[in-house]
Amino acid sequence: MKVMITGGAGFIGSHLADRLLKRGDEIMVIDNFATGRRDNLTPQNGLTVVEDTIADRNLVFKLVDGFKPEVIVHAACSYKDPDNWDEDARTNVTGTINLVNAAQKTGVGRMIYYQTALRYGLIPIEQPITLNHPVVAGGSSYAISKTAAEQYIEISGINFISFVLANAYGPRNISGPLPTFFHRLINDKPCFVMDTRRDFIFVSDLIDISEMAVDGKGNAGSYHVSSGTDYAIKELFDATIKALHINLDQEVEVRPRNPDDVYTILLDPSKTEADFDWKITTPLAEGVQSAIDYYKTYGITETFTHLRIEEK
Repeated sequence: MKVMITGGAGFIGSHLADRLLKRGDEIMVIDNFATGRRDNLTPQNGLTVVEDTIADRNLVFKLVDGFKPEVIVHAACSYKDPDNWDEDARTNVTGTINLVNAAQKTGVGRMIYYQTALRYGLIPIEQPITLNHPVVAGGSSYAISKTAAEQYIEISGINFISFVLANAYGPRNISGPLPTFFHRLINDKPCFVMDTRRDFIFVSDLIDISEMAVDGKGNAGSYHVSSGTDYAIKELFDATIKALHINLDQEVEVRPRNPDDVYTILLDPSKTEADFDWKITTPLAEGVQSAIDYYKTYGITETFTHLRIEEK
């Protein structure tokens, strides 16, 4: 197949590119490397990498028309600076519109989109969250712009799958609590965890279902990609300590969550499991060890988050 992956040098996009290249697909990646890493992609036959932005409408039309992908996997997003609303709007909203319009013109068969669970708002009204939950994105530029983009895809008429993600983690991930814990621990900086719980999914499990969607499985619309189980953030921290073979002098500080921070975010994956005949297979401890091994080998110079991090 011919597959275009936006954000293909990032965490999820590069893993999917590797998987599809291994089976012989032809892949075009576009990435501006704002958060993607150059060492995430190995130059090889079948891989074309374009360093540029999807916010450039003429470029997007030229690439899609020239490459003529059967599927576009849209993993690119702006989240580096929570206060850079302009860039969020340019990449997440305008960039998506450019892709949708180019796909319509060229006749792309399917678009696959990765969406944040924050489309359900900062405080979901049900747990676990079902696909019937109202879409009420707010609270961050990231959530607003990602959800606006998803809605443009929905009204386009393109055959699309929107994967609403739990907290994805694993090798090459440089956002979220796990790389932050690693970075602080190896640099002898203090850590704390919030008294919250989250749903985590290892990247290879996410790539399994992404590959199925590339091959046409699943009905058009939204699916939750999640483990179906929530974990305390302290459990993730403890798994990190174990993977690093570190003994702390004292227990990590557990801070009470802010009033506007929901205790748990747990997505109901039952429709996904039924339609794709899919379930996660990677236990949390095993996935954390794999991620830590990667961080030890390749290092982390910085981590990113769409949220403002409170320091103490």
